[in-house]
Amino acid sequence: MGRSRKKITIENVTVEDAGAKGKSIARLENGLVLFIEGAVPGDVCDVLVHKKRRSFLEGKPIKFHSYSDKRIEPKCEHFGLCGGCKWQFMSYEYQLEYKQKEVVDSLTRIGGIEIPEVSPILGCDKEYNYRNKMDYAFTNRRWITQEESEKGEEFEHRNGAGFRVAGMWDKVIDLNQCHLQAEPSNEIRKSARDYAIENKLDFFDIAQQEGLLRNLTIRMSSNGQIMVLVQFFYEDSEKREGLLNHLHTSFPQITSLLYTINSKGNESIFDLDILTFKGDDFIYEEMEGLKFKIGPKSFYQTNSLQAYELYKVSRDFAQIDKEDIVYDLYTGTGTIAQFVAKNAKKVIGVESVPEAIAAAKENAKNNNIENCEFYVGDMKEIFTEKFIEENGKPDVVITDPPRDGMHKNVIAQLLDVGPKRIVYVSCNPATQARDLSLMNEHYKVTKVQPVDMFPQTYHVENIVLLERR
Repeated sequence: MGRSRKKITIENVTVEDAGAKGKSIARLENGLVLFIEGAVPGDVCDVLVHKKRRSFLEGKPIKFHSYSDKRIEPKCEHFGLCGGCKWQFMSYEYQLEYKQKEVVDSLTRIGGIEIPEVSPILGCDKEYNYRNKMDYAFTNRRWITQEESEKGEEFEHRNGAGFRVAGMWDKVIDLNQCHLQAEPSNEIRKSARDYAIENKLDFFDIAQQEGLLRNLTIRMSSNGQIMVLVQFFYEDSEKREGLLNHLHTSFPQITSLLYTINSKGNESIFDLDILTFKGDDFIYEEMEGLKFKIGPKSFYQTNSLQAYELYKVSRDFAQIDKEDIVYDLYTGTGTIAQFVAKNAKKVIGVESVPEAIAAAKENAKNNNIENCEFYVGDMKEIFTEKFIEENGKPDVVITDPPRDGMHKNVIAQLLDVGPKRIVYVSCNPATQARDLSLMNEHYKVTKVQPVDMFPQTYHVENIVLLERR
C-alpha cells in the first residue's frame, strides 16, 4: 500500500497580493510563497495545502477569519463551481488595479526591460453582458449540487446545458443564468434544453462519446444580429429538424440558424461542414463604418465594444502616414489591417488559418478597401526575406500573436527588417515580456497601454509601442 500524505493546514494567512492565473499570494515566515485559489487580497483565512514544492505551496481557503474590503458578493449563482469569472468576488476597480500590476510585473520581472510609466488600464464600460460569443455543452450527466445531494432526491434524468465544472472535463453545470452575454442568450439555451428534454432527445455523454445533442454556440453582433449553431453527434433528421424548427419559431430574431454533425472525439468545428438551416450563414459586425462578415468559424474579438478601444489605441501607437507600408502579423480576419488601412499606403496581413484569410479578403472587398493584401501561411515560414522583397519593406509592424507569443524566427526577421515602429498587442503579458526582452537591444518600449477585455476574469490585454533605438 502507498503511504498517505498528511494534509497541511496553515492558519491565519493574510492574503497580500493577486498573481497570475487568478491566484492570490501570501508570503510565509519561512520564506515560501503560498498561492491561494479562491481568496481576495486582504482576506485572512486558513488554507488547506494541496501542492507542495521547494519554493512555493498551493492551496484553498477552508475558513475565513476576516474578509477583505476588496471583496464583493458574486452576482452569479454558479460562481465558484463554474470555471469562468474567477474574479467575480472582487470589486471591479480592484480587478483593474491587479491587472495593471500584472502587466508592470511581467514587463519588468520577466522581460527585465526598462519601461515608461504605464498608462492607466482602459476598463470596460460593461462589467457584464459583454461577450459576443458563448459556447455551451449539452450533457446527460449534469453536476448535482451539494444542496441537491443533501436532499437525497432521485432524478428522472440528469440532462442539462451549460459550462464545465472548473477542472473537470466531463462534468457540466446546468446553467440557470449566465451574466456574460446579453439576452436572449440564456433563453435560447434553456429553450433548446427544455425542448430536448420534453421530446426525449438524447443528451451527449462525453465520457462514453454517445448522445445526439452535443454543443450550442451563440454569437451576437452589436447591431442585433444573432447566430446559433447546434452540434449534433450524429444525424437524425427528424429530431434535428424538430429542435431547429423550435428555435426558429421561438426566436424569430435569430438571423443565422446553423447546424453541423460532429462525430469526432473533440468539439472543434474548423474541419467540419457547417450547414444553414434558416437565414444567412453569417452575421455582421460594424466599426467606424467598416463591416466585418463573421461566419461560424471566424475569429473575432469576443468583446466587440472593447475591441474598438483596443484597435483605436493600436492605430494611435502606430502613427501611420500615407507613405507607410504596414504589416499586420497574425491578422486573423483582417480587422486591425482594415481599421488602419485608410492611414497607410499599403497593408499586408498574414495569418495561418485559411478560412480567416478568405474572410479578410471578402471583408476588404465589401468595404471597398483596395490597399490591403492578405496571405495565408505559418508565420515563421512565410515571413521571410523573399516575402518582404515581394511586398515591400514595412515601415510599421502591428503584431497580435496567440498566447504563446511570437516564434523566435519571426522575432529575428523583425529585427533584421528593422521597421521604425512595432505595435505589439498581446493577450498574455508574460510571453509578450519574453519577446520584448529579445528585441530590447534594438527597440525601446516607449508606450504601454493595458486594456481590460474580460471583466470578472484575471485575463488582461496589453499594447506596447516599440521604437527603433
